[in-house]
Amino acid sequence: MPDDEATLKRKPGLALLAPSITGRMAGLAATSRGTRCAGAGRRLSGMAVDTGTRFPGESSEYRRERNRLLEAEIELRRAIERVAAQRRALPSGGRVPTDYRFEEAADGRAEVRFSELFVPGKDTLVVYSFMFPRSPGDTRPGPAAGETARLPIAETPCPSCTSILDSLDGAAPHLAQRLNLVVVAKADPERIRTFAQERGWRYLRLFSSRNNTYNRDYHAETPGGEQLPILNVFVRDGKEIRHSWATELMFAPREEGADPRHVDSIWPIWNVLDMTAEGRGTDQSFPGLEYR
Repeated sequence: MPDDEATLKRKPGLALLAPSITGRMAGLAATSRGTRCAGAGRRLSGMAVDTGTRFPGESSEYRRERNRLLEAEIELRRAIERVAAQRRALPSGGRVPTDYRFEEAADGRAEVRFSELFVPGKDTLVVYSFMFPRSPGDTRPGPAAGETARLPIAETPCPSCTSILDSLDGAAPHLAQRLNLVVVAKADPERIRTFAQERGWRYLRLFSSRNNTYNRDYHAETPGGEQLPILNVFVRDGKEIRHSWATELMFAPREEGADPRHVDSIWPIWNVLDMTAEGRGTDQSFPGLEYR
């Protein structure tokens, strides 16, 4: 039995790995044994992992703890693959109850039906719900300049959502090759358009949901009208459109003081900070709309 398969059988948590993942791991091990190519993992003994990588001046203590961390990173990679496979294997969700009418922010006049958010040949739709207006309890500063800066602070956009959309705007042309990506906010379409121009967004498809119940129906709004940062995925099958998945982790139980982290996978700033010794920090004003 190959080393990696034996390891999978010894560790109960790894027994849940999808066969495709197991196959890839076995392939990696075979490559390592056969060619010892750079980047291939090499097991020393038991569960110890050592890639053979060394950096200038590192101590034996550093390498020991770094290899231990590497084992955890491998487990995390397997978990991410496993969860993604579970997500893809979900049965179809509920049928979208109505062909919602949105107002396109690009011109502030065009009305677009939900079914028209799908372009020909692409049957997956990802909808990010942008908190514009922001949460009532969000006291972070608003924009420092521009038309949006003239709004009352409670009516300005959420800085956290804005930081996500800053990144998604750059990713949008790439994602458009595979799926439909739109951003929906409750604000007036003219306000959305103005703010997008102030941020320099060029590629996001932005819509207002002020005149429909989409936000309420898909958990982007509380019964009291407070906006929530939710990402929903929909799939079109012929003329039928069904819900596929949402970032429900936002509503799941979590440890005291912990953030929901439901949209962290599309939020680059936290992923980068997680790779540093300082981590995410505790600054409640971060991220912000402006930095001076």
